[in-house]
Amino acid sequence: MGVWRKWIFPIIRILVFAAIAAALVKIAFFPDVVAVSDPAVPGAEIVEPQVPVMRGTVQNDVSLQGTISADAAVPAKAPAMGAVHKVFVNEGKAVKAGTVLMTIWTEVPRENGTFWYKESKVTAPTTGILSSLPVIVDQLVSVGESVAQIAPASFHVTGSLPPEQLYRLLDQPTEAQVSITGGPAPFTCTGLTITTPLAGSEGDGGTGGGTTVTCAVPSDVRVFAGLAAQLTIAGGIAEDVLVAPVTAVEGTAETGNVYFVLPDGTTELRPVVLGLSDGVNVEIEEGLAEGDLILQFVPGAVSDGDGGRGPGFPLPEEGCEVMPDDSIVCKDQLR
Repeated sequence: MGVWRKWIFPIIRILVFAAIAAALVKIAFFPDVVAVSDPAVPGAEIVEPQVPVMRGTVQNDVSLQGTISADAAVPAKAPAMGAVHKVFVNEGKAVKAGTVLMTIWTEVPRENGTFWYKESKVTAPTTGILSSLPVIVDQLVSVGESVAQIAPASFHVTGSLPPEQLYRLLDQPTEAQVSITGGPAPFTCTGLTITTPLAGSEGDGGTGGGTTVTCAVPSDVRVFAGLAAQLTIAGGIAEDVLVAPVTAVEGTAETGNVYFVLPDGTTELRPVVLGLSDGVNVEIEEGLAEGDLILQFVPGAVSDGDGGRGPGFPLPEEGCEVMPDDSIVCKDQLR
């Protein structure tokens, strides 16, 4: 028994140390070889997402920010040439339309060489406050000269409309819905006008742009100049029509192109006629049928700064990119 213990345990220790030494040699001089794929060759196939053309409803509302402003003062003009004889209202006083503000005397010669004075009345052209009275008694005035200004107690809403939004207003609107933050309930403003200065005219700035939307605030709605407002103009509604995502269409108004998916999976460029758009979907009037498959995103569309897929889409981190299906894939995931 003592002999076994004398020889067996030393032999076992020698074998253990030999195995450890062999393992260290293997690690030091013969490491495992890991195959590394070519980073230029992606390991996954990218498939462009497709959507069917469906029937739906497009409500074409155009919204823009505006400001409440007081209506411009209305001038009271002299109806005749002569001298101011009497002034009946002081500056800053409230007047009603038709109130006599002053009289003007005009010298009229007689045949015998003497004169008589013809009296003409200057009346308030509107109800409001006499905001300006630049003349005094005995001052000579001419026909049509502004002798007073009346600031009306009325207001209007004004907003700036981007020119491309005019494509969405197929018909000339006459009113808009107005909302004021912290103000009264939403109301309808009437007499809506859309104006663009003619090229070279005052206010054009040499660009031919500057489209302005203006409409009147109802007299029974209490507002103040300077309030911020939101105008919503109803541009029309199309119900039970063919619609497609705006991301699938090249062009946004009147005509466009889509990438039609053929039975073999390839695509062809197909022209379409466009109708109303709500900024998410657009009406397809001609060129497609219900159920047709098209690419959800126009190939090679220029990024809009939000990951290439519109406002609110998260920006990819450095070394990552946005896939056509809106997923974000990083370089190390393609190896």
